[in-house]
Amino acid sequence: MEMRDYLTDAAKALQIKLTEEQLDRFDIYFRLLVEWNEKINLTAITDPQGVAVKHFADSLSLLTKIDLPDSARVIDVGTGAGFPGIVLKIVRPDIELTLLDSLKKRFLFINELLNKLDLTAGCIAGRAEEYGQDLEMRECFDLCVSRAVARLNILSEYCLPFVRLSGKFVAFKGGGGDEEIQNSKKAIQTLGGKLIKIHSFELPFDGGARKLVEIEKIRPTPDKYPRNNGRIKSKPL
Repeated sequence: MEMRDYLTDAAKALQIKLTEEQLDRFDIYFRLLVEWNEKINLTAITDPQGVAVKHFADSLSLLTKIDLPDSARVIDVGTGAGFPGIVLKIVRPDIELTLLDSLKKRFLFINELLNKLDLTAGCIAGRAEEYGQDLEMRECFDLCVSRAVARLNILSEYCLPFVRLSGKFVAFKGGGGDEEIQNSKKAIQTLGGKLIKIHSFELPFDGGARKLVEIEKIRPTPDKYPRNNGRIKSKPL
């Protein structure tokens, strides 16, 4: 099977119908990802089924669980190779997307990808804890998403400062992690958030168990957060 065949079936399993134009864009995404992965490390997953299910379908799962308003301002923190942000933009081109990643060279790939897909997004090479203190970015996004590999209490300090009041932060997690989520409640509360729901599901094609952790911003984040990276990691909330 081709990547687009796996993706078509995986999306249907999630009750998402992709258009031919969207599938064409995902096909470009897949081919460019594999090509660039030989130059810079973007992903350990490069086979057609793996990319379709564990990157594309996993990213798309948010659209089946979380209400995403029209023209929402969305920031993807630690975007890496563009997951989930660019995947969401392909299916929801109305969103105003910002991609943030600390590794500048990844944006060589992302900028070419956006150009080939004829999509626009703000691209920021920098650290989340620094831009979270930037008044032009702080508490101004409707939705912050992240598939970055960090414990939820740490990830929340990177992400919640970007979210406006009544906006959402959604963390993509594996099937386990219940204890991690429970141990993050104090950090989430301290940062102005409230745990709303844990959406548990299985990825198609035996892609594994996944969780979307939905957090709402109910109070402003105190000015001192996010702290510098050393403090976040050495003294996590």
